[in-house]
Amino acid sequence: MMAAATIDDVLAQLSSIIDDSIKTNSRAGYFAALYHKVTSSVKLGIQNNVFDDGKRMEILDVIFANRYLAAYDQWKNNKPTTGSWKVAFETVEKGQPLVLQHLLLGMNAHINLDLGIAVVAAAKGQDFQSAGNDFNKLNAIISALTNDVIAELNRVSPLLSLLGLHATNYNSILIQFSIGNARDGAWRFAEELHPLTGNDYDGCIIARDKNITQLAESLVHANTLLKITLWIIHLFEWRRPSRIVKALWEYKKTYLKVSQMNI
Repeated sequence: MMAAATIDDVLAQLSSIIDDSIKTNSRAGYFAALYHKVTSSVKLGIQNNVFDDGKRMEILDVIFANRYLAAYDQWKNNKPTTGSWKVAFETVEKGQPLVLQHLLLGMNAHINLDLGIAVVAAAKGQDFQSAGNDFNKLNAIISALTNDVIAELNRVSPLLSLLGLHATNYNSILIQFSIGNARDGAWRFAEELHPLTGNDYDGCIIARDKNITQLAESLVHANTLLKITLWIIHLFEWRRPSRIVKALWEYKKTYLKVSQMNI
C-alpha cells in the first residue's frame, strides 16, 4: 500500500480497507469506517474554510492518516508495528471483545500515539504552536463524530448501556483516553517530542508507545465481575463482522455540519 498524498488518497485507501473487511468478514473495518467519517468531515471543514490554515491541516491529516495506513499494512504483511497498534490488530482476530472495544483500541493507538508524532512531522522542525487552534478544531470534529458513531452502536450492541454499572472501573479507563484527554495528551506529547532528534526522538516515541500499549491492554482485559457484564453484552451484539462494518459504513444519518460545530 502506497502512502497517501492527499485527503482523497486517504479516503480511497480507507474505502478499500472497508470493502476488503466486508468481503473477508474482518473486524478491521470497524475502525476504518469510523476513520472514514472523520476524514470526510475534515475534508469538508477544509472546503468550508473552518480551519485557520486549510493547506496545513491537509498536510497534518495526511501524515496522521498514513500512520494508521502504514500500521494496517504492516499487520496485513506480518511485519512489526507499534505496540499499541499490535494490541489493536491482534484483538481484531478475537471474537469476544465488543465492537466498542475494537473502536477504542484504534482510537487509543491513533490519537494517543500517532497524533502527536504527526503534529511534529507536519511542522517539519518549525514552531508548531501556531497550529494549536486548528489542532483543537480537528479534535472537535473527531469528538463529535466519534460520540455519534458510539451512539449508533446501540443498534449493533443493544445492551451496551450495562457498562454504566461499572462506572468506577471500566469507565475510568475510558475517561483516561476520552477525546478531550487524548487531545491534550497528544499535544503535550508533541511538545515533548518536537525539540528532540536522533535517539532521543526515537526513545521518546518508544516510551510513549509503551504507556499507550499498557492502556490498550487495560481495555482488553477486565476483572471477573466486568467480564461477566461484557459477556452478557456480547451475547446480544450482532455476530457477523461484515454486517457490523456495513452498519457503521452505510448507516445514513444527518450529521452536525462541520461549519456549525462549536469549534
